[in-house]
Amino acid sequence: MITLEDVKKNPEVKALIKASSDALEAMQYTEHGLRHASYVSATSCMILKNLGYDEHYQELAKIAGYVHDIGNAINRKDHGVSSGILMYSILKDMGMPISDVCEICSALGNHEEEIGWVVNPISAALVIADKSDAHRTRVSRLNQSDIHDVVNFSILKNIVLVDGEKKIISAKFYMDESSSVMDYLSIFLSRIIMSEKASQFLGCTFKLYINDVVINTPKQLGGAKADKS
Repeated sequence: MITLEDVKKNPEVKALIKASSDALEAMQYTEHGLRHASYVSATSCMILKNLGYDEHYQELAKIAGYVHDIGNAINRKDHGVSSGILMYSILKDMGMPISDVCEICSALGNHEEEIGWVVNPISAALVIADKSDAHRTRVSRLNQSDIHDVVNFSILKNIVLVDGEKKIISAKFYMDESSSVMDYLSIFLSRIIMSEKASQFLGCTFKLYINDVVINTPKQLGGAKADKS
């Protein structure tokens, strides 16, 4: 089986992650390098693990989380689609079974809230993990006129918790007074909505907390059934 460690050693993946990070740094975006890739990888795996998915599926989620943003090396617009196209050839050439390649690439191509849709459990975990990574360490040069910088810099701690028994996924953010809940919602609302849909796909409710206050109204609408084997 192709593992995350195998993917990390791949020279094409290494080059694409660096190029993606460099491109977004030049555009003055928040950090999209190895720190973000590693966080999304670990969190995607944790979500599926706590919901009872097997180790094989967890490994696929790790890989998807690690490479989900490499398409930024080509262009920020539709970078998820570019990530999927790039990784299709790389993973196939590495010898990964085509069924696994397709699941990962579908997740990559659908993780952007503007054009994406939750299509499988890997994509659901990836969406929640990616959208939960807002934190001051992602701001390399604080621009007070950029609300994304201001909001991210105000977040002192972020964490995703999964209660597998109660089927609740919680994203918790702790902000200081340099920004506000309204500022957070003004830029992240579409991401919250997509995280809710992703949680519902996994048969869970999604709770958003800011400074230990529940911000959304969690609804259990029932998720699509997925094979965990």
